[in-house]
Amino acid sequence: MRQSLLSLCLLSLVSSGAFAQQAWTPVQSGTSAELRGLSVVSASVAWASGARGTVLRTADGAQWQAISVPGAEKLDFRDIHAVNADTALVMSAGPGDASRILRTDDAGKTWRQVALNSYKDGFWDSMGFWDADNGIVFGDPVDGKFQVYVTADGGATWRELQAAGLESQKDEGAFAASGTALTVHGSRDAWIATGGAQAARVLRSSDRGASWRAATLPIPAAAPGKGIFSVGFLDAQHGMAVGGDYKQALLEGVNGARTADGGATWQAAAVLPTGYMSVVMPVPGGGRALVAGGLAGSGYSVDGGQSWKVLDRTPINTVGFASPATGWAVGPKGLLMKYSGPSLAAAAK
Repeated sequence: MRQSLLSLCLLSLVSSGAFAQQAWTPVQSGTSAELRGLSVVSASVAWASGARGTVLRTADGAQWQAISVPGAEKLDFRDIHAVNADTALVMSAGPGDASRILRTDDAGKTWRQVALNSYKDGFWDSMGFWDADNGIVFGDPVDGKFQVYVTADGGATWRELQAAGLESQKDEGAFAASGTALTVHGSRDAWIATGGAQAARVLRSSDRGASWRAATLPIPAAAPGKGIFSVGFLDAQHGMAVGGDYKQALLEGVNGARTADGGATWQAAAVLPTGYMSVVMPVPGGGRALVAGGLAGSGYSVDGGQSWKVLDRTPINTVGFASPATGWAVGPKGLLMKYSGPSLAAAAK
């Protein structure tokens, strides 16, 4: 009887993912700052960002260096977009002019400010780029509308859009938790994830932010820390949204939703591990593979989000992949990890 009970316990642990293969290998980050931004260019080039003006960079895929950004010690860099090993833009989040975008073209040796939030009630959440020139940044509502800015010169200059469809609900906002509350695809499509209001929503644009349409999702909201935290798309039609309640990392309930029509309609999906997810990202070259993560841990899907398996229980904030076998994750207290699990493309077969 004792052996049978032990076997049942072991089987339960394995099925829950407690004995899952090691998915991530810790990497020295050289910082204790909270890391939330991550941009993976290739298997050798990636950038990360976080609190206290923190920027990290690797040019060999192994060693990471901390980069000093003069005058940024009080800024919280929630998102970063890297073009290559030399060029990157970093976005800080905070009230009013604490929301800024800075750019470097010499691997972080020098930086220049290219955008500043002039609204004292503004708060930027995330940015994305369709290509080397065209990008978008959005922020929480000001006077009842989400803020959206676009660039057509690689982020050198930005202009605010007064777009239709950006009207917000009461208490609605977005979460600058992983730099992925906004995602883009192709040359014109963009999606924004929201929470806090009575209903969680995704706003979608097919014209580079000139107009938006909203869809309600089954992920619970109705509290300041609840809703959709991240949205990611495999193609123009198939996407995934994840979220939960960041104040209750292991809370059971609907923490994901899938779409097959570009975000017009969504169906509930149970993402593993159960609990709060702050990021979902497609895996380049991985077919229909997706990786999600948050304070509940990380998981993956190889069928476009229909089913999920646990990768790891380590709390993280965001992930990024260069290929099915190479990626990184960042998180609390300077956490930096490199993916060391099996190829997600191989798993997809």
